[in-house]
Amino acid sequence: MIARLARVPWGPLVMIAAFFVPALGSRFYTFVATDVVVMGLFAVSLNLLIGYTGLVSFGHAAYFGVGAYATGILMKKLAVPFVLAFPAAGVFAGLCALVFGFFCVRLTKIYFAMLTLAFAQIVWAICFKWNDVTGGEQGMPEIPYPNLDWMQRVPFFGDYRSSDHFYLLTVVLVALCFWILRRIVESPFGRMLTTIRENPERAEFIGVSVRRYELVAFVIAGIFAGLSGGLFGIFNRGVFPDFAYWTKSSEVLIMTLLGGMGSFWGPAVGALVLLVLNQQITSYTEYWPFVLGTVLIVILFAFPGGIVGALSAAMTRLRMRRA
Repeated sequence: MIARLARVPWGPLVMIAAFFVPALGSRFYTFVATDVVVMGLFAVSLNLLIGYTGLVSFGHAAYFGVGAYATGILMKKLAVPFVLAFPAAGVFAGLCALVFGFFCVRLTKIYFAMLTLAFAQIVWAICFKWNDVTGGEQGMPEIPYPNLDWMQRVPFFGDYRSSDHFYLLTVVLVALCFWILRRIVESPFGRMLTTIRENPERAEFIGVSVRRYELVAFVIAGIFAGLSGGLFGIFNRGVFPDFAYWTKSSEVLIMTLLGGMGSFWGPAVGALVLLVLNQQITSYTEYWPFVLGTVLIVILFAFPGGIVGALSAAMTRLRMRRA
C-alpha cells in the first residue's frame, strides 16, 4: 500500500484537480487557488538555485518584479496582447538575471547572497522612483485581464467568470512551466548542478566550468520567476514596487524552506501551506507573523527537510517496517 502511494504521480494529479476549483462556485476559492499556483511557480524557480545548485539568493523578487512590470507596461500602456506580453516577462527577467548573475556567480556563500539582495534593491528603487514608466510609488493599477472570450465557447467553461477563465489559463501555463523545469532538473545539466552543489571543487577538477553552469541556472531561475511575476501582476490587477522588495524575496524563501528544498514539488507545497495558513489565521488573529515564526521554528528543528521531506521520511520508515 505504502509503495503504491509513493509511486502515485501526485504533482500531475494535483494540477488536474486544480481545473475543478472554479466548479465550486466560490470567488474566494478561485482567488486563493490562483495565488497558490502562481506563487508555487515562483518558489519552484527559486529552488533551482537553492535546492539544486546550492546558491542562496536573497534577491529573487527582482526578477518577479521585472516580469510583472514588463507584462503590466506592455498590456496596459502599449496594448500588447497577452500572448506576447507573457513571454516578454520571461525575456526581460532573464536578461536582468544574465546581467546581475554575471557578477553574482563570481562570489560565494554569504557574499553571493548579499549581492543578489543589493541588485534586488536597485530594481526596487528604479520601480519606486521611475514615475513616467513604472508609476513610481503608486505603481500601475488596473492591469487588464487578457481577452479570453474564446473560453466561453469551450464546453463547461461558458458560465465561468473572467477570473475563473484567467485561473484556468494560469493553471495550464504554470503546468507547462513545471514540466519544463522538471525536464531541466532531470537532464544531465540538472544532475551537474547537483554535483556542483555537493562538491564544486571536484566539479572544477574534472573540467566543469562551475561559474558558467551557475550563471545558466541563475538565468533560468530568473526567467521562470519573471513569468510568475507576469501572471501575478494580472491576477493582482496591478503592479507595485513591493513586488521587487526584499520582503517578497523572504516570502518565497520561506515557502521553499517550509515545503522542502530537497524535492522538486516541495516549494510548491510550501506555497500552498503558507498561503492557506495566511488566509485562515488572519481571519482569527492579527498576530499572523508570530504564528508564522512559530511554524517555521517547529519545521526547521523537527523536520529539516521541510514538509515533503518529512512525509518522504515517514513513508520510508513505514516501508522498512513492513519489509
